[in-house]
Amino acid sequence: MSATSTRADGRHRIPDVHGAARRELIDSLRTRRPQVRGLVGWSLLEAVPALLSGLVVARAVDDGFLAGRPGTGLAWLAVLGVTVLIGAWGTRQTLARLADLVEPFRDDMVRRVVSSAVRRPVMTGRSGTSADVARLTQHVEIVREAYAAVLTAVQQFLVVTLSALIGLLTLAPALLPLVLPPLVVGLALFAVALPRMAGRQRAAILADERLAEDATTVGSGLRDIVACGGEDVMTVTAGRNIDEQAAATVALSRLTAIGTVAVAIGGWLPVLLVLAVGPNLLGQGVTAGVILGAIAYTLQALQPALQSLVEGLSGPGLWLLVTMRRIVETADRPAPDVPGLTVGGLEGRPDLVIESATFAYSPWAAPVIEDLDLDIPAGDHIAIVGPSGVGKSTLAGLMTGLLHPQQGEIRLGGIPSSHLGPATLAAHRVFIPQEAYLFSATVRENLMYLSPDAVPADLAEAVDRLGAGGLIERLGGYDAELEPDRLSAGEGQLITLVRAYLSPARLVLLDEATCHLDPAAEAAVERAFADRPGTLVVIAHRMSSALRARRILVMDGAHARLGDHEELLLHSPLYRDLVGHWHGRGPGPHPGPGCAAPGTAPG
Repeated sequence: MSATSTRADGRHRIPDVHGAARRELIDSLRTRRPQVRGLVGWSLLEAVPALLSGLVVARAVDDGFLAGRPGTGLAWLAVLGVTVLIGAWGTRQTLARLADLVEPFRDDMVRRVVSSAVRRPVMTGRSGTSADVARLTQHVEIVREAYAAVLTAVQQFLVVTLSALIGLLTLAPALLPLVLPPLVVGLALFAVALPRMAGRQRAAILADERLAEDATTVGSGLRDIVACGGEDVMTVTAGRNIDEQAAATVALSRLTAIGTVAVAIGGWLPVLLVLAVGPNLLGQGVTAGVILGAIAYTLQALQPALQSLVEGLSGPGLWLLVTMRRIVETADRPAPDVPGLTVGGLEGRPDLVIESATFAYSPWAAPVIEDLDLDIPAGDHIAIVGPSGVGKSTLAGLMTGLLHPQQGEIRLGGIPSSHLGPATLAAHRVFIPQEAYLFSATVRENLMYLSPDAVPADLAEAVDRLGAGGLIERLGGYDAELEPDRLSAGEGQLITLVRAYLSPARLVLLDEATCHLDPAAEAAVERAFADRPGTLVVIAHRMSSALRARRILVMDGAHARLGDHEELLLHSPLYRDLVGHWHGRGPGPHPGPGCAAPGTAPG
């Protein structure tokens, strides 16, 4: 791995997912076109009051009250009341159509974030908790409320504004130049400010999160801080974070004020212009009723609609965009499976190529994997070693397609892993992490979960090759009910290893998947997988695993070196340290034989 590419300001160049969040929202509407058409249809009914309000007011004034016929004027106002009732019925129906758009979108987001939270322990090596799901589903609820508010504001603005402009054009075309240009200017001003407002909103949220994290760190480590005399350092750090949070909030408030200016220009300036030129218009034959009708269109339709749009987009709209971005960052959507897509390679044994891959767990975090190039041909046997937390499990997640790099590409059989859906990936690779994943069913169902069509002879061969016969016998045979909680960690690992051996996948990745086995059992398992057709990648926790591999990848932060045992002893100081520590001949950065402690940083 070489140094990652950086921007001019020195920060890592992690692609912006702002556009991805917008595409998510747009795609949610494109995929529900029948519901959108229903919304548009009922919106026409909702538009009736905005369309007729100015016309009715003009008739009530000119043909009724000013003509000395108050009854006629009241009759026209009664018509206006009827249009309001019609519009209310239309609004009720459009709200139902909005729910048809919002609730499925919310369900999609829940499935996505829960699936991501469930997969994350496998991808990162961290233990998952219900708090992960709760935090992400809370984001989904924010998105749901904001999405509904934004859709409502945009829909009502479009309906009311178009209806009012059509009505104004019908009532008095001469008044349209007094109303439309200020409205366009106000909208343009707000549109220009909105992206910057979104950036300020995100900066404020991130500053607030950093402040909360630092407060938690200080609170949990207060005794050590005092004992080490670090009060001044922590005061400076906390003060800087407080200043950043305050500055971000002030910057957001200043930009939000632009919304008020936009409403004043687009909603109130037309009223002033109509009143200013009113006397001249009266002299040109425009009636008082027409002027009042134009003012009604502006005050009762355009100005409230613009006000609602600005409030909806500058409030819920910003939260929607920022929170959607966080969800997109946290829960990558798996690629869809393409019917008939197959992974190439040598007789179904695909090669694995990593090209300039860089991966970080968030845009503001340092990359765990930086600009890595690695070519693993079909049939290779490679071991990955390095200090704890250096990125070994992260690399395994990239290799299996559970993670996708922000830069570079991972190709399986010549096809980018990001183009392969879960079913296609599952058919070509199997990943066994440190913790065994078992379920309450028969022993046979647990063993054949990845290969339901395996014949009894294949099952017996796999059990024999991996030395699991004694365990199966103790459990009561293949048809005995398996109780995962009653198995030891090593027994659970052995069950999952047999399951992986039976899998038709030709790429096998073992992420400390044998750490609970004794050295002899581990050696038998790795020899069996090495003899099995396909490619074997082992994240080693004993030196013996590395020595059995054809090639060894040594990971050391920003650098990685690939070679065989003798070559690495000559050229890699870290590898020599690891070998010495594994054999008990000196200190080293690796935690030593055995599994990594649960909850440690991902390797």
